[in-house]
Amino acid sequence: MKKLIIALLLVFLNSFNAKLAAQCDTIASICTKHIISSFVSDGQQYRSLLLNSEEYAEFKTTFFGETTYRIAACSGKTDGNLIFTIYDQERHVLFSNKNQKNAPYWDFKVKSTLETTIEARLDSNKNAGSGCAVILIGFKQK
Repeated sequence: MKKLIIALLLVFLNSFNAKLAAQCDTIASICTKHIISSFVSDGQQYRSLLLNSEEYAEFKTTFFGETTYRIAACSGKTDGNLIFTIYDQERHVLFSNKNQKNAPYWDFKVKSTLETTIEARLDSNKNAGSGCAVILIGFKQK
């Protein structure tokens, strides 16, 4: 009986993980529309499951000097569900889309190389419940 319960639990967890991966794949493909042809993807898809608006995900990245970047942030099938904030190493806010009506992307140029943390959370005013947060980063080639 114990083996049956463990087997059923494993089947359930595999099914849940497959659904989560499919949800994140769908959101990532929707989010790619914001990495337009003038930007080249950095090849990463920063993903995290957020169960409510109290949780947040942190992604570490380095932006290289004299480069123009675009950050796209998505959760759900419509824009504006995800709040993202970019911090420098001292946790100073460099940008937050919360002040920009949860804009789904932001373009910026870095003067010198900068290590950052990107924090993503669901907007509690959008009643998103839970969801997969996806951050994509593109850069302009020189």
